[in-house]
Amino acid sequence: MKNTILLLLFSSFFSYAQEVKDSLVPKDLKEVIVIGKKTQIHEKLTKSLASIDEFLDKGSKVDLVKRGAYAWEPILNSMATERTLITIDGMRIFGACTDKMDPITSYIEVSNLSEATVNSGQQGSCFGSTIGGAIDLKRTQSKFGQPLWSFGLNTGFESNNRQKIIGSSINYADSTYYIDTDVMFREADNYAAGNDKEILYSQFRKLNFSATSGFKFSQNKLLEASVIYDKATDVGYPALPMDVSLAKALITSVKYVVLPKSPWLKDWETKIYFNTITHRMDDTTRPSVPIHMDMPGWSKTFGLYSKISGVKNNHHFLANLNSFYNQSVAEMTMYPNNPDENSMFMYTWPDVRTFYTGWFVEDHWVFNCHSGLKMSVSFGNHTNKVASDFGLQSLQIFYPEMQAQKSRFLKSLAANYNFTKNGWEYGLGLGYGERAPSVSEGYGFYLFNSSDRFDYVGNPNLKNEKSWESNAFIGYKKEQIKAKITASYFHINNYIIGTPVESLVPMTIGANGVKLYTALNYATIFNVDFNSEWTLNQHWKWNINLLYSLGKDSNHDNLPLINPLSYRTALTFTQNRFNANLEGVGHATQTRFGSAYGETKTPDFALLNANFGYKFVLPGSLLYTKLGIENLLDAFYTTYADWNKIPRMGRNIFLNLNYSF
Repeated sequence: MKNTILLLLFSSFFSYAQEVKDSLVPKDLKEVIVIGKKTQIHEKLTKSLASIDEFLDKGSKVDLVKRGAYAWEPILNSMATERTLITIDGMRIFGACTDKMDPITSYIEVSNLSEATVNSGQQGSCFGSTIGGAIDLKRTQSKFGQPLWSFGLNTGFESNNRQKIIGSSINYADSTYYIDTDVMFREADNYAAGNDKEILYSQFRKLNFSATSGFKFSQNKLLEASVIYDKATDVGYPALPMDVSLAKALITSVKYVVLPKSPWLKDWETKIYFNTITHRMDDTTRPSVPIHMDMPGWSKTFGLYSKISGVKNNHHFLANLNSFYNQSVAEMTMYPNNPDENSMFMYTWPDVRTFYTGWFVEDHWVFNCHSGLKMSVSFGNHTNKVASDFGLQSLQIFYPEMQAQKSRFLKSLAANYNFTKNGWEYGLGLGYGERAPSVSEGYGFYLFNSSDRFDYVGNPNLKNEKSWESNAFIGYKKEQIKAKITASYFHINNYIIGTPVESLVPMTIGANGVKLYTALNYATIFNVDFNSEWTLNQHWKWNINLLYSLGKDSNHDNLPLINPLSYRTALTFTQNRFNANLEGVGHATQTRFGSAYGETKTPDFALLNANFGYKFVLPGSLLYTKLGIENLLDAFYTTYADWNKIPRMGRNIFLNLNYSF
């Protein structure tokens, strides 16, 4: 029966918008997940007011680690955020939480983004070093034209956690000026898993404001300023021993764009940006805590990039100079229950200053109308400095010869060939990339991992990770059917991961021990995904996505957080102003779990979702409604990516309303 189901699924469809701006330009291993503010986009979305996390979760290369109902950590090509790169319009932003409670995606909203561009492997190294790939979250932007005001109101409700959503937008554009503003507020109580089991500490409250303004002071010059302010409070994390009382971000930028008059230069874009993040963890709301702790963290980043693109004969080229300076500080203060005892303080991130400057150069060499080769190279200087003497002395307990500053040279190379003819397309690629250890891996001090229950200590002497990558795809596209299978393989030398050290005593009460970050000889990760789309007729479409991953370390143990066989399939009906969607989502049993790293077996599951939408055309305005049911059968389930096997949400009925005029 299972084999029959898989055969049926393979014969069908899944497709997200692939960005193809020029049929002569080689195609990347890239997908573009359309999010909002496109023509009639609400008609195509299964849930128009979903979170950014929920949109990314539908991408074929992206999965997410969930520690609660808020701020999920993106995984790209089966690699977590240390090995990937997430930017907002090219801006480097670093979270302020040692427990990854604040991925960059948590500081934005659907109302201020248009799409997420997902690049695999070394094709994502335009804005810095990466191994697994990159996600660039692109802001919405009005276009110059006739003077026009537009207004929008958004509201929604979800039954399971009683989430209330309300937002609005005001936009104006004319021939020389535009301004886009929006605000979104969300508030949710604890959610219930299948069988109506309440998941405590899963509530959250979030306010997001965004504004972007541009001025064209000549036909070929544009100046743009933007700001994002995001504030989340009372955020619960049921999979962790602590919650978040405050997560706040201010993200600002100024961009200057020139359209050169040279016949072979297309555009030159320069951006200066600054962002600051404050994140406060505490356990004051948790009962029976052995010792109360406060764990605040701060991150500040100054950065710039300047990129230029053009076309010369058969060469489509891009060059980018990018640089950033980041300060990451995190503290932990422990308050004994006995008031006569002194509180204890330490730096968990000892005021680490990171300075990076790098170059990225890319050339799309078009051989003919059917084939081409894309080549890229990047290199940069990466320097870490521990600015806190107290923090430096703490780490010198483990590394007596450690210096306050360490510099590294990072480089990458990639080449991808593609061929397209008579509806068929295929491509082959090779790549090499390096990355420096993250702040936690290099300088973390007694960071508690609630999954394997070990305290982690960083290692400033770690070597750069070095990844050798190969990838391939083959696809077919005609009027009624599209199909594509993509595979990638990564061989990562000096693979960084925590290793237990029995001689060390843990700091956290109840911890299993202490792990030092060390480097294994190597690890390998293999990913394959299949996407297809079948247009049955003008009203009906059927789609499918299949994904499978396999990861091993040099000891032949399974790596943690590796996706088992997963699938997503949907049947969609559209007619005039009405649309409906029936979707099935599931995972096979995770049999290749990382037992050496504290993982346990995860059973299979299957979900059924349904939604219905209708567009009301009113005088001078539009009202789009979306009604849906998620987890229709109220399944009780968990996935390989749920921290500490926290069960996911049970049956949920949602209503989204989008009104524009």
